[in-house]
Amino acid sequence: MARDSDDDALRWEGDDDPTLAPGWKTVGSPVPLEGAPAEGDGAPAEGTAPESEAPTDAATQPGSAELVMLGVLGGVYLLYSIGWLITASRPAPVLADPVAEFMYGFGRWFAVSAPALWFGAVLWLAAGHRRARLLWLLAGAFVLVPVPFLLRG
Repeated sequence: MARDSDDDALRWEGDDDPTLAPGWKTVGSPVPLEGAPAEGDGAPAEGTAPESEAPTDAATQPGSAELVMLGVLGGVYLLYSIGWLITASRPAPVLADPVAEFMYGFGRWFAVSAPALWFGAVLWLAAGHRRARLLWLLAGAFVLVPVPFLLRG
């Protein structure tokens, strides 16, 4: 049976490309995976991946809204680091005790790196927990505000 010319409009050259990711198929016509058993006898249907080869990290990939939120919060943390850098580059008060002077300087430069460290730690430690990651990033956005920069205004 000859293929209808209207069906050609629904296909894209390369739909049957074997280099597509496992489990991907064209809309309207399933493409069998290499090595997948034929239908029948409880075997997976044509165009579906066997359970052992099913992509497991698809559920852990962030969605569009989550990526936008991570980008916005990353920008906020970058602005916080810049605010703390401006605050830390101001002249330090004169302290009589050398230990106090060292600790003051250490704290100022740690404050500059704290937003970046917080952002990286939350992304690394809460990698599989979307809601926890968002809550910890929002908490850090409130805790790490460069108050001395804002009050000097």
